[in-house]
Amino acid sequence: MAACGAASQTAWSYKGKQKWRMILFPIFLILVHLIPVNPIKEDGLNPKSRKRIMPDLLTEPPAIDPVYEARVYCNIPTIAERSMEGHAPHYFKLVSVQVLIRHGDRYPLYAIPKTKRPDIDCTLQPSRKPSHPQLEAFIKHMSKGSAAQMDGTLSSLPRYPSHSFCEMGELTQTGVVQHLRNGQLLREIYINKHKLLLSDWTAKQLYLETTGKSRTLQSALALLYSFLPDFDWKKIYMRHQWSTIFCSGSCDCPMRNHYLEEEQRRQYSLRVKNNDLEKIYVDMAKIVGIPTRQLRASNPIDSLLCYFCHNVSFPCTKTGCIGMEHFKVIKRHQLEDERERQEKKLYFLYALLATHPLLNQTVNRLQRIAEGKKEEVFVLYSAHDVTLSPVLSALGITEARFPRFAARLVFELWQDGKRPKEHFIRILYNGADVTFQTSFCKDYYKHSSKPMCPLEKFVSFVKRDMFLVFNSTSYYDACRRRAL
Repeated sequence: MAACGAASQTAWSYKGKQKWRMILFPIFLILVHLIPVNPIKEDGLNPKSRKRIMPDLLTEPPAIDPVYEARVYCNIPTIAERSMEGHAPHYFKLVSVQVLIRHGDRYPLYAIPKTKRPDIDCTLQPSRKPSHPQLEAFIKHMSKGSAAQMDGTLSSLPRYPSHSFCEMGELTQTGVVQHLRNGQLLREIYINKHKLLLSDWTAKQLYLETTGKSRTLQSALALLYSFLPDFDWKKIYMRHQWSTIFCSGSCDCPMRNHYLEEEQRRQYSLRVKNNDLEKIYVDMAKIVGIPTRQLRASNPIDSLLCYFCHNVSFPCTKTGCIGMEHFKVIKRHQLEDERERQEKKLYFLYALLATHPLLNQTVNRLQRIAEGKKEEVFVLYSAHDVTLSPVLSALGITEARFPRFAARLVFELWQDGKRPKEHFIRILYNGADVTFQTSFCKDYYKHSSKPMCPLEKFVSFVKRDMFLVFNSTSYYDACRRRAL
């Protein structure tokens, strides 16, 4: 998938909007964990290729709105983000933070055949919007990164995007800025407030892992730079993860593949039943002059989202133009697919098996730290939407949106200052506390005054409860036994 953005002026004055944002936002954050969506501004690209194609929405609409949801997905940086990270009773001590991120805004992975690709510049220019106060310093620091230790092919990847015409899948300046903002926000909370890492931090206190794509490596480095500005490259060891689901040495799981294939068949079945979607594909195929099946195979939503997020007019040919109505129908189907996916449970079964290795690694590390080991107190996994989405599903966080660009999922480990042997976790998604949306802790808050979940509940879930639906007691057995 790719990005989102573009907004037309409304009748509200700027001051009126700001006033209502100040009143409404804290209420929404508390009551419905609203992910803030900010007004989109020009990002400094060629204005001749620009067309404002999306209304400026202030609050979340009551029904599914594909334009609103696409805009949330784009995550265009504007005003400062508010978050609930680092919140706990004063007598609690933060002892570890583990962060799983999706890479930032990128150029499409697919192109719509016989159309001009969106003209987007992937060089970093601090004077071009969206920008960040640390962007120029980030560029200079990345040029000094030869002293870092990087696994395998990571050392051959560029540390920041630099092509004047973006390559397929390349991180954009927007994507870099998104993670500079993430790192700055986490620094203010975890370093400045909670002193998770002191100025003399060591390499052993960090655990960094990324897939072998330039966009994930660069996203990790952007977040890390604003989290630990001007860090010593000699302290950086970036591990390479070859699997997008971070299964490491536990990837042999036949039933995981079975449920994924079943889920893909469900997706296909839903697609062919959607008459509106079929009509749109037929119409778009005529516009670009290719067979309908070829258009489907090119995954047009991936490319269209890039036009949308970067405020660029959708492509035209001599036959006509792809327009907002085409985009809305395809995006609406995507949202309906996500809703049905939650209901059918095939994806949930896949997610349990796909994410167990990563969650097991997470739990083991939290247990070691709870036992008094001080290593790896800050962990960063830089990944993809296909990494975060199954983790959210496996944890039971069914209300969460599909991972936007630069999405972050945070696991905080806290020590009870009054009972030092007791440890608790908080789980946050894009700054919203989703701890009690998890399947293993959704009922705990009803009989506890503590705003977090006992670590033991998370451990029991990962070590035992994840396998109950498969009538199994281990990951190995669940990978080879059909669910009940």
